[in-house]
Amino acid sequence: MHARKPEEIATRYLGQPYEGLDARTQKVARHLAQRKLIAHDPAKAFEELPPDRGQRAADAVAAFGGSWTFVALFGSTMLLWVLLNAALLLTRGHTFDPYPYILLNLFLSMLAAIQAPVILMSQNRQAQKDRATAGHDYEVNLKAELEIMLLHDKLDLLRERQWGELLELQQSQLKLLAELVRRAGP
Repeated sequence: MHARKPEEIATRYLGQPYEGLDARTQKVARHLAQRKLIAHDPAKAFEELPPDRGQRAADAVAAFGGSWTFVALFGSTMLLWVLLNAALLLTRGHTFDPYPYILLNLFLSMLAAIQAPVILMSQNRQAQKDRATAGHDYEVNLKAELEIMLLHDKLDLLRERQWGELLELQQSQLKLLAELVRRAGP
């Protein structure tokens, strides 16, 4: 038996009334009842709404700030800063940023203060994409599970029908055999 209405699918296969399901599960029940595809590319929805300038900047900063290029440039800059100060100390007797490099610490603090929220903005955008993908995966998996349950029901129905037909065939053969035995006599 193939349930054709979302309400039947909800009560029979999900064990709840259709109205008691969340919107996402209702959508799956409707798609299953209408035999419609539910799979789509969630990344496409994000591509259709292009990021604004700030979001693109946040993604670029996060991509660069999380790269080996940034780590190498950052380490090189710090090493150059220390070496330049050491060279000035040896040649002139004073530096532009004496140890413990207060100016360097100020720049590093400002960099961290600016970079951290920008990276968080990029991570928030990625988290939105991940939630959309996870929600879509849930819908596809639920529909696949329900389709499998429907297929099991169909197979059970076919098997019952086949057993019924075999039983009828066997009963008619027994009747024919009994008729043959009766005609043949003792």
